[in-house]
Amino acid sequence: MENLAFIPSPSSGVVYLGPIPLRGYAFCIIIGVFVAVWLGNKRWVARGGQKGTVADIAVWAVPFGLVGGRLYHVITDYELYFADGKNWVNAFKIWEGGLGIWGAIALGAVGAWIGCRRRGIPLPAWADALAPGIALAQACGRWGNWFNQELYGRATDLPWALKISATDQHPAGTYHPTFLYESLWCVGVALLVIWADRRFGLGHGRAFALYVASYCVGRFWIEYMRVDDAHHVLGLRLNCWTAVIVFIGAVVGMVVSARRHPGVETNVEPAAAGDGVSLDKDPADPADGGDEPVAASGSTKAGAKSPSDAESDGAEASKSS
Repeated sequence: MENLAFIPSPSSGVVYLGPIPLRGYAFCIIIGVFVAVWLGNKRWVARGGQKGTVADIAVWAVPFGLVGGRLYHVITDYELYFADGKNWVNAFKIWEGGLGIWGAIALGAVGAWIGCRRRGIPLPAWADALAPGIALAQACGRWGNWFNQELYGRATDLPWALKISATDQHPAGTYHPTFLYESLWCVGVALLVIWADRRFGLGHGRAFALYVASYCVGRFWIEYMRVDDAHHVLGLRLNCWTAVIVFIGAVVGMVVSARRHPGVETNVEPAAAGDGVSLDKDPADPADGGDEPVAASGSTKAGAKSPSDAESDGAEASKSS
């Protein structure tokens, strides 16, 4: 019996605005980047950083992340591009899909490290601020797989099944929408990190480690459901093993960080600490960061009036008014 309730797939992943092609996959990634930077900026400012710092460092992190994500995909699925009958030029067609989150995070961290070094900012603090935003960016990016009709699971007749057109590997039918499962899981991961950070004060990279660990849990079971071709090691898909290894690394990193650096950083951006003048401080007092020296006790600065002189001037003014 044909499944009457399902999620339809778009007939094309490209919408043309005149001669300009708007590709759904790229559009979803761009939205994800903006969401990550927007939320990351709010969290960075709340931690004591400056506005715009997140975007400045993202200029380094995002290109590195895209290159890393593509490299991971091409290396782990090399037969799609370098086997007999395949065109290796397609390895550069990132708009057709194919970004590995593991490579994107790894090489994106290198770009972020460069940006942080240039600003004198600790990378773990910046990563903590970005963590939930990255999860939301992944949630947005997964909808690019919907536009490309890729990364779906086993056949199913559930009401939320995804209708897929016929391919060389699978016939047309309804399948588990693993892209949707992962998108919803990433939203949950973002909310978890935000809650845990507020509740426990996760600093020194622990918020980012929590994001990585919790994402890996979801990625393991979602990856296990997928039916697209993939390399297997000891009966498990390669990405399942990657999720397990990265999960262990994230948990170990969280524990080590908590022992070595308890609490939250007090100064995440040195430049921000020197901005502005506190209303509780006297800018003329060197002890409060002022430039002008204070006269010795019992004397006043040249041109200044003592309290008694000020009272006398006040009395004179009241008589004349």
